[in-house]
Amino acid sequence: MSAAQGRKLRAGLIGLGAMGRNHARILSNLDGVELVGIVDPAGDTTGTLRAPVVPDLSALLAMGVDYAVVACPTALHEQIGLELAANGVCALIEKPLAQSVEAARRLVEAFEGAGLVAGVGHIERYNPALQSLRTRLEAGELGEVFQVVTRRQGPFPHRIADVGVVMDLATHDIDLTSWVTGREYTSVSARTVSRSGRLHEDMVAAVGQLSDGTMVNHLVNWLSPLKERSTVVTGDKGCFVADTLTADLTFYANGAIDTEWEALRAFRGVAEGDMVRFAIPKREPLLVEHERFRDAVEGKESDIVTLRQGLRTVQVAAALLTSASDGSTVNVTNLPVTDAAATA
Repeated sequence: MSAAQGRKLRAGLIGLGAMGRNHARILSNLDGVELVGIVDPAGDTTGTLRAPVVPDLSALLAMGVDYAVVACPTALHEQIGLELAANGVCALIEKPLAQSVEAARRLVEAFEGAGLVAGVGHIERYNPALQSLRTRLEAGELGEVFQVVTRRQGPFPHRIADVGVVMDLATHDIDLTSWVTGREYTSVSARTVSRSGRLHEDMVAAVGQLSDGTMVNHLVNWLSPLKERSTVVTGDKGCFVADTLTADLTFYANGAIDTEWEALRAFRGVAEGDMVRFAIPKREPLLVEHERFRDAVEGKESDIVTLRQGLRTVQVAAALLTSASDGSTVNVTNLPVTDAAATA
């Protein structure tokens, strides 16, 4: 699905919430792309958008678009996505792919069946700190990986009403953990609570295991005034700490020099190793995500998050909710994807 030679790709946007406005900002300035229309029933409430705002998807489709970015509430992803696929329009769908495994599977089947490029907006994959971390893990800089621990907490987002913290926030951690390690989850266990008076859970503590035996811990909530986004990977040679709020990546080497000063031993330990904060280029992750997806629509080789990968993340998230509901440890090794041959 590439644009005709010499013309820009025509893009549409569905949803003008907090994330949708960021998508609009990027699409309005993206090389090789023209933002031709935006769908939002409320219209343009700011008067600052460069593209016309229309009330429904049919009006956007009438404008003629090569691809659309789906940034409406998660509960609408399936309906919107299936209509885009039926009309031959490629789609970048915000995470999570859908609010249920069944809905996510139907989206995979629809876009694959139509032969259309489609991806999921798991933006953390494009965070400079995590990109550098993945490259360093692949190069063996940590040796054998023992554990991945993520902490993702902050104040309650009033914009989210249709899913809980597992589907909204923890899907970030599920996807990034599998991606940076190159390993699939094999089992998960979780506990959740709801303290804000909403229908859905607003805190989760999860434990999991990856296919190589790596242990995983996720702590995610909407209940903290402290905003934290950290990924700590511990292994044979030390640990990496990625802060995705600042896009900083730090390496703490295992102790190599004995600490003989008794006063220091009391709080630094008996040995110290090098600590390195890497200098890495810091491009905006959302811009990189859009560039990769644009390239994929143009038929170029590009690293996007496929719908099958998005489905797998939804499956693991659903397993966390099952575990929290019945207290079980859920095996996620052989969860079915679709009847078609897996490509991701």
